[in-house]
Amino acid sequence: MFEIHNCAPQFIQQLINGVALGGLYALIALGYTMVYGIIELINFAHGDVYTLGSFISLSILGLIPLATISNPTVLGLIALAVIILAALLCGIIGVLIERLAYRRLRNAPRLAPLITAIGVSLILENIMQIWKGNSEVSFPQFLPDHWHQIGGVRFDDRSLMVVVVSLVCMILLNFFVFHTKLGKAMRATAQDRDAAQLMGINVNSTIAWTFFIGSALAGVAGFISGMYYGTTFFLNGYQAGLKAFTAAVLGGIGNITGAMLGGFVIGIIETMTSGCISDQWSEVAVFAILILTLVFRPSGLLGQQLPEKV
Repeated sequence: MFEIHNCAPQFIQQLINGVALGGLYALIALGYTMVYGIIELINFAHGDVYTLGSFISLSILGLIPLATISNPTVLGLIALAVIILAALLCGIIGVLIERLAYRRLRNAPRLAPLITAIGVSLILENIMQIWKGNSEVSFPQFLPDHWHQIGGVRFDDRSLMVVVVSLVCMILLNFFVFHTKLGKAMRATAQDRDAAQLMGINVNSTIAWTFFIGSALAGVAGFISGMYYGTTFFLNGYQAGLKAFTAAVLGGIGNITGAMLGGFVIGIIETMTSGCISDQWSEVAVFAILILTLVFRPSGLLGQQLPEKV
């Protein structure tokens, strides 16, 4: 048995919290949906690249004497530089994963790359465990943080940062995919790889760029999650990855806008369930959504049912 609490006084507050949490899921889901859209691979190692982004950010921040810096502008520039470095390094790692683990398996039975992705995930988790240990690691909270109150609703700058960064990344990614030459090459490769190659598109390079961009977004998510939660842990990517994958499926895997929508929906469902019912039921609600989506609308909210390629 569980007790349903009165949700009315805290509905808007939980909605704000859900949008912030959903922003994190959306950033991770973008990587899932990009990779699946172009080579139809569920890259289960992607969640661990997100955790790796937080570890890389933590290591870079450890080299900077943050305690001696009090200027908010300088601290903001440091945060921007760390985000860019974490994104670049995670992007390079994503390209290496594609080159070493997935490229030779593109024409293999679908089970082979799926098992390989799980193997890569376990490798990354063990590397991070050796690197930072078995326990949660504190993430430096060096940016000034202010609380804002509108009526009875309170939110802080970190929650606002998550939402703003997520929306900016989605807008830039949409522009890139639909208005640049490389973006058009990605869409052509996703539609028909052989035809794209015949038209002069370098398929290997296009797929590598897809992994780079998806992994870079995971690196961005790793940094802002460290700032949002104040800690990081080598197994964070497992659970966050599953929920981000759920978000990608809910929105329509392969659809960038759908991934963002799915992330925000999953975040809101999770926080609403936690606040109105119980924390123990939040994951039940999230994964029940995944099952129902796969059963009744496999293409997702914004996805299209495409014919099977032969």
